[in-house]
Amino acid sequence: MKKLLLLSFFLAFGLTESFSQQFVYTPRNPAFGGNTFNYQWMLSSAQAQDTNRDPNTVARDQLGASRDPLQEFSESLNRQILSRLSRELVLGQFGDSGIEEGSYILGDFQIDITDGGAGLNISIVDTKTGATTVIEVPFN
Repeated sequence: MKKLLLLSFFLAFGLTESFSQQFVYTPRNPAFGGNTFNYQWMLSSAQAQDTNRDPNTVARDQLGASRDPLQEFSESLNRQILSRLSRELVLGQFGDSGIEEGSYILGDFQIDITDGGAGLNISIVDTKTGATTVIEVPFN
């Protein structure tokens, strides 16, 4: 009886084909060998689930800069005043006729303007540090 049962077992399972597949583990996290294209998806998923906020932080815009309206107004006002002041200095120094060739001294800067072959060459030298900036303005 045992031999017959054993023989029928081998015939049933031994003679039939067995189908299987190989299981392969592939991690998702790129830090552990996963696909590097998953990084952005994992980061955005983690940020979407993050509900913890620091109560001491000021509201920030998309670039992460502080958005204090009073500070923004002050910075805007400073930019406008400095822009107007620089425009008046340029008009006072160079006049209405435009920039003429020569050497000019404005505060700590020495500005040399020469006529180059392709355009106007402007060399700005900081007399305190010795740093030089050269600007070439092409002719139209």
